[in-house]
Amino acid sequence: MIRNLARGTDAFTSNVFLVTGDRRVLVDVGNEFDAVGAVREHVDDIDAVVVTHTHYDHVSNLSAVVEAFDVDVWGYDTTQDGIDHALSDGDTVALGDHEYTALHTPGHKDDHLCLFSAPASVLFAGDLVFADGSFGRTDLEEGDRDRLVESIDRVLDTVPEDLDALHTGHGPSVEDRPYHDIELAWQAARF
Repeated sequence: MIRNLARGTDAFTSNVFLVTGDRRVLVDVGNEFDAVGAVREHVDDIDAVVVTHTHYDHVSNLSAVVEAFDVDVWGYDTTQDGIDHALSDGDTVALGDHEYTALHTPGHKDDHLCLFSAPASVLFAGDLVFADGSFGRTDLEEGDRDRLVESIDRVLDTVPEDLDALHTGHGPSVEDRPYHDIELAWQAARF
């Protein structure tokens, strides 16, 4: 099961997804809200944290989560504060009951990852794309519109057209034709 623990939070935060099953994992930890308390509303413990990228709104709660649950943190770049283990492009990581492939998708930030599981038919897109054809900012440090378009193109080539769920870094998840939302983001980002 996948739950967005930040849903309904008034703070400026990323979405924080609790993936339960064989391996309980948080995808991103958010900012300015009690992520530890939100986790404990559903489970007593987690096994790991995976971050899509290290912008502060996705990782500011990292030290509190690590301290509370004594977990390791996975991300693209271990030179970033708090990242214990590297997930390189093509590596796999267990989230819940499924293996997810890490896709290095720069353009919003150099260390950006998407996580895709074909058996689960789920994509965690971080801040690469959002619902309704929106896409991640490229005007911040490390942002690059051309690289973002290339990353979206790669995701379109990787995920199937009948993808079941798109979980994004901000805003609602998409469970009705999410591939179409990714296509719209690709088109919008090109102009």
